[in-house]
This record gives sequence, structure tokens and C-alpha cells, in this order.
Amino acid sequence: MKARKIKEGVFWMGAVDWDRRLFDSLIPLPDGTTYNAYLVRGSEKTALLDTVDPAMANELLEQLKDVSQIDYVISHHAEQDHSGTIPQVLEKYPNAKLITTPKAKGMLMDLLQIPEASFTTVEDGETLSLGDRTLTFIHTPWVHWPETMVTYLEEDGILFSCDFFGSHIATTDLYVTDEGRVYEAAKRYYAEIMMPFRTVIQKNLEKLKSYEIQMIAPSHGQIFQDPAFIMDAYRDWVFSPCRNIVVLPYVSMHESTKRMVDYFVSALVEKGVKVEQFNLAVTDIGKLAMALVDAATLVVGTPTVLAGPHPYAAYSAFLANALRPKIKFLSIIGSYGWGGKTVETLAGMVPNLKVEVIDPVLCKGVPSEKDLKALDDLAAAIAEKHKEHNFT
Repeated sequence: MKARKIKEGVFWMGAVDWDRRLFDSLIPLPDGTTYNAYLVRGSEKTALLDTVDPAMANELLEQLKDVSQIDYVISHHAEQDHSGTIPQVLEKYPNAKLITTPKAKGMLMDLLQIPEASFTTVEDGETLSLGDRTLTFIHTPWVHWPETMVTYLEEDGILFSCDFFGSHIATTDLYVTDEGRVYEAAKRYYAEIMMPFRTVIQKNLEKLKSYEIQMIAPSHGQIFQDPAFIMDAYRDWVFSPCRNIVVLPYVSMHESTKRMVDYFVSALVEKGVKVEQFNLAVTDIGKLAMALVDAATLVVGTPTVLAGPHPYAAYSAFLANALRPKIKFLSIIGSYGWGGKTVETLAGMVPNLKVEVIDPVLCKGVPSEKDLKALDDLAAAIAEKHKEHNFT
């Protein structure tokens, strides 16, 4: 795809990756993704902001074929889907200076073996003149690595936000046209990548308040001509209290746990609690991560396998621990044949979650009337906890 004009002297470059279905050998990409770079021409100097994944290097280099001079290459983030083609760009423009944060300098030297002489580091709030255009560099650590920054183009009010406010969508649309689709993709992106750093993101959102942002150009997904759309969404995800939602990932081997899940979900619904239910044998983990953004309670359903939780259930607990959602309560339901340490094992896997554990319900074999009564009690306890905290 050819470079595309955003404003006079400002261009989108990069690549649309229609076929990629897994990111970092972990994150599902049901809609593919884009690797966005941006070219900014000033009256005196020209800057390239980020590059592309190495697999798409030829597309970026083709877009740069008629660009005779680049004075600065801005690297917002050292991860290779943004930085991986920097060595080829510097080879094409040997006089260009690589602009990045002090922390990113060391990381890029380690990851890409870029020589130290290529770098110029910038402090938080430092500016760079391109002549009639000014770039302001804003450090945004832990969005989502420790070295990250964003760039504000002062005269045009454009925030080049790198991973901040991104979404994995492959599309020919340069700008957001379907807000519903983008909202879901951005929430998935936030849940999978940003949520573990929620409290730091709160601070970075506050930092951006002092800038008159008219457009947000992220490194994945489409450009936001209405910055409030995505910034308000982020404020909701990071600042708003939990909602009256139970997330219930489960796996069942011989239907005992499934019977418990079905009964328990019905009991919760009767008490006015919304449930997001996920069969871990077939679940897209991105959907599970998204559900955790707003939920007040996590209940893991699992049979006992070799005296412990089913590996899928253990994975869901590990995932929740890594993502650090703002949930307040945790419980476990499931079945066993002869015994085990399912509860102890799962509870030990979530040290990052600052939650109240509500008494689990485990049954031997298929659930009896007594077990169903215990599920009713658990549903009532959760509903009461949500009511006490005014979760709606």
C-alpha cells in the first residue's frame, strides 16, 4: 500500500497485515493488525515515527523509495513490531539520528544491535524542531514496556501514541469509521496488553490532559479523528468501579462441573447478577480478558485432575493473575473423584489479585441437592457483596 496523506506534510506509512492470527505467540488476532509508521515533513527537517514489523519491512522501504532525506527516526517503543525495521531504515539514511528515551536506547542496542553513536536520547517534555513543526516527546512508562513514550505534533494537535490507544484491526480505512468494531478491538487490546499497568496508565492519561489533542494516530489500528472517543473509553476502563458482573471460566470432563456451572449461572441471574461464561476448552482468551476489565467477581469452574485443577482452569487463573483486573472477589466451583488440593493450588496462583475469597463449592462426583444448595448460597453471597459495594 502506498503512503497516505493525513495532513499537509504528514503521512501514514506502514503495512496492513491481513493474515496474522497470533501475536507474540500468545494473543489471538481475529481481525489481523496494522503496523503504523508516520512521516512528518517540516520546513527544515523530516522525521519518521516508528517503523514496522520485520516481516513487513519491504512495504515500508518501498514507501520510502522517493523520500530522499530523513533526519530523525523516532522510536517510541523497543518492541520489534515497531522497531524491527529501524536497522534497514538507518542503513538507507545513514545520517539520521535515532531519537528515543534513555531506557529505550539500551533496549534497542540489546535487541537490534544498533550502534550507540546512532542515538540521541530525549527527556520527558523535550521538544524537537523540524522548522515550522515541533515535536514534543512525552514519556509514558509502562504503556506497555518501561521505556515507552509518545510524540505530540504541536502545530497540528496530533498525538502519535504508539501502543497507547491501539487496536488490532486490518483494514483499508485510514480513520475510524465503525466505532462499535473499533471499541471492541481497542478493549481487547487494552485487556490483553495494558490492563496489568492500569494504575500507571491512570497517571499517563492525566499527563495528556495538558495537550490540545485533535487527532490520535496509534501504531496499531485506525487513526482517531475524535480523540475523546478512545480517551473516554480508556478512562472508563481504568477509573470506573467494577460492575455487577461475574466472569466464569470453566472446563468440564464428565459433565459434573458443567452441571454445577449451569445451575450456578441460573442462580446468579435470578439474583440480578450478570454472568460472562467461558468454556475454556474452546474460548478465545481475548474475550475472557475483555470480560475481566469490568467484572467484580471471578469464579473458576474446574474438575480435579491428578489431585489439582484442570490445566485449562489453572491457565485461566494464571492469566487473571498476570492481567491484574480490578476484580474484588474470587471463588471456585467444581468436582472431584476422590480428593485433591484444587482450591489451594488455584488460590496460590493469584497472588497479584487483591481479592476477598468467598467460600468455594466442590462436590464429590455429580452434584447432589446439598451441593446445589451450596451453589445457591454462593450466588446469594456474591449478589450481596455486589450490592454492598453498589456495583451496577
